[in-house]
Amino acid sequence: MAGADFRDRIRRPAYAATLAAAVALAYLAVPAADARWTIMNVGDYRGAYNSAYVGTATALAGALWLTLGGFYFVRTAIGRDESTRVGQLLAATPLRTTTYLAAKFLGNVMVLASMVGVLAGTAAVMQIVRGEDRAIDPVALLLPFATVTLPLVVATAAAALLFEAIPHLRAGLGNIVWFFMATTVALGGQSGSAPLGGLGVHAAVVSMRERLLAEHADLSGQEFSLGLTYRDEPLRTFDWAGFTPDGAFLGRRLLLILLALGLALLPALWFGRFDPARGPLRGPVPDVPHDPHVPHEPTRLQTAPRHRTAPATLPRTPAVVRGFAFPRLLVGELRILLQGVSKWWWIGAATLTLAGFTATPSVVTGAVLPACWIWPVLLWSRLGTQQTEHDLDGLLGAYPTPHLRLLAQWTAGLVLTVIAALSPAVRMLAAADTPGLTAWAAGALLIPSLALFVGRLSRTQRFFQALYVAVWWGIVNNIGALDFMGALRHDDIPRGPHPLLVTLVALTALAAAFAVNGLRDRGRR
Repeated sequence: MAGADFRDRIRRPAYAATLAAAVALAYLAVPAADARWTIMNVGDYRGAYNSAYVGTATALAGALWLTLGGFYFVRTAIGRDESTRVGQLLAATPLRTTTYLAAKFLGNVMVLASMVGVLAGTAAVMQIVRGEDRAIDPVALLLPFATVTLPLVVATAAAALLFEAIPHLRAGLGNIVWFFMATTVALGGQSGSAPLGGLGVHAAVVSMRERLLAEHADLSGQEFSLGLTYRDEPLRTFDWAGFTPDGAFLGRRLLLILLALGLALLPALWFGRFDPARGPLRGPVPDVPHDPHVPHEPTRLQTAPRHRTAPATLPRTPAVVRGFAFPRLLVGELRILLQGVSKWWWIGAATLTLAGFTATPSVVTGAVLPACWIWPVLLWSRLGTQQTEHDLDGLLGAYPTPHLRLLAQWTAGLVLTVIAALSPAVRMLAAADTPGLTAWAAGALLIPSLALFVGRLSRTQRFFQALYVAVWWGIVNNIGALDFMGALRHDDIPRGPHPLLVTLVALTALAAAFAVNGLRDRGRR
């Protein structure tokens, strides 16, 4: 079962996209000698590009990427069986729930481990390409992948399966929760006191610092950095032979793997394995015995007598005027977009709106506006995906004007975006904050355009959820290059991209969404 699951997933386009991202990450991890960016450094120093340093840098970068992005790729193990109705067949077999969960967990691990293998191969290629040391040491190159990346990959595979088995986390909310969990692990896992060794990076950091001190390097005020960082000057190099993990380090990594296995099998306590008669609060449905004193008679279908009637003449339907059809179509798309929204979501939206009208101007732009434009992320991710996720592509393929329906979807998303952050816009308008209002308007165009494009391209909600939350997280962490909404200010002027550039990106994404929709529509015909 695990092997079949693995073969099924590697045939999907998303697998190739994830592998391409892993290869690009390996390229970034080993930049050119005179490059101004770095992935891993100790102050002003980096290791020479030998197998130990290249393997460690690529393994750590891969651990960060696969912990975050790999989760979104493998978290459909159970959901796919349910949507394809394979689960109904499994429910009728004597397969144990623990065996099923173990197979799905192993399938997740195999998929992510194959990506780790691609990362390791790319690291070897990059070492040869950079040319500082072309002698490949397989042990030094692969040891970081085995002790750092693989245990985190196993934990990610278990978390994806656990989230799928928890009703409240199996959909969009779980994607958002995991982003913040993975970010916390990435930031806090670099500490030597992190539980279970965290990322496993502390042993490498200690080894690097000891090597630099042995070369009499000045490390006062020099800190270890892991992540894409721009440098004003190229880094100085030092020879580093890698780190040798001790028994305590290996014991913590093994314990992490064992705990991941326990988490993967934990849902056996409540997961019903697609059997509607099983569940945490329900037992098996009792059999109703047949009373032998009541004669059993077969059910007879009563059919009405057939009468010949004259063919009816259907009234002529007046032609639908497209200009009047679009408002009704828009109202329908809004109802679909907002279906199933709980009252607590509306209470949260109302609270943010009230805060936008009462807070100080700096708080409105710096805090309330980002909060308003993260609150509907699970609704925006529905754009362009619901017809596929609910198996309506064939039915809607007969719609005479598919582009008009797609335009109504985008307009519904735009209406939701405007309403969600209406109070900050009103405050900017009242304060005559033209630059802020212009940035707000460009951001309002970008969000539904990007959501519709990603939704039609990927046909699933989780990719937009991951992408948008990552961009939003960069904005609230003061990365001005990502601030499309005008939340970050310098002298009361938004310091993000120019609104014209944001508008151009929005229109390009919208045009791409229509192009993808047209290609898919022609493909169905």
